[in-house]
Amino acid sequence: MSARSGNGGFIVRMEDLDRHTSSAAHGVRQLESLSAIGLDWDGEVVFQSDRFSLYERAIDRLTEQGYTYECFCTRREIHQAAQAPNGEVAPDGAYPGTCRSLSGAQRRVHLEQGRPPAIRLRAGDELIEVFDQVCGAVQVKVDDVVLRRNDGVPAYNLAVVVDDALQGIGEVVRGDDLLGSTPRQVLLQRMLGFATPHYLHVPLVLGPDRTRLAKRHGAATLDQLAAIGIDHNHVLSLLGCSLGLAEQGEQVTAIDLLDRFDARALPREPWILPADLQRSTL
Repeated sequence: MSARSGNGGFIVRMEDLDRHTSSAAHGVRQLESLSAIGLDWDGEVVFQSDRFSLYERAIDRLTEQGYTYECFCTRREIHQAAQAPNGEVAPDGAYPGTCRSLSGAQRRVHLEQGRPPAIRLRAGDELIEVFDQVCGAVQVKVDDVVLRRNDGVPAYNLAVVVDDALQGIGEVVRGDDLLGSTPRQVLLQRMLGFATPHYLHVPLVLGPDRTRLAKRHGAATLDQLAAIGIDHNHVLSLLGCSLGLAEQGEQVTAIDLLDRFDARALPREPWILPADLQRSTL
């Protein structure tokens, strides 16, 4: 709605990098669900699983500039290093730089032990500030984020930066759970010579326990909701309520919500999933 309200284009991109959790059939169902509630998009849908060569070229460019290094750490090792008493507590999920200065001999030992490396960005602990249209200014010291996992799969932060640039994205609208990663993406944009889009991070929909939605919270797809008597129109009405664009129980269309949209009026707090959208998954 943000793009269309400003006479801009709206694209859909399938971020299906992880082939273990993504499938073509799942993507088709998602597109059908968008259409069912009255949303359409411009151009062809891009699937990230088809674009690995583009991401590899970006990694090659960063490597040529001296911005990458191999990392052999496991998640457990990273967690333990981040908790070590070193005078500074690393932010949750931040990489403490363990492999940043490995010698050639140390690298060879890891490789001989059969430990495939991930590729990390040599970020230099740069402090990056991002202005978000909903959340305001966000300032984060960027850690050495993964660019390619040790299984060969390009990482999300790199892939979206490349795709945003190649698709000419001027505005990114997404959940505020990704706000903390945005400074990482802005640093990558600068290193690769890409423009930085405008950002708009919106609050998530949470379960009644105020945690991220999961299977334990019940139905989440339109087909599952239809099976318990909640049709597409009801879902659209609830979505409008969650954004402050519709009254409780009001029947609306996607066009109605577009006409009422104002980014400045978006809620700043998460929306709690109503009880009638939950059902037992046992």
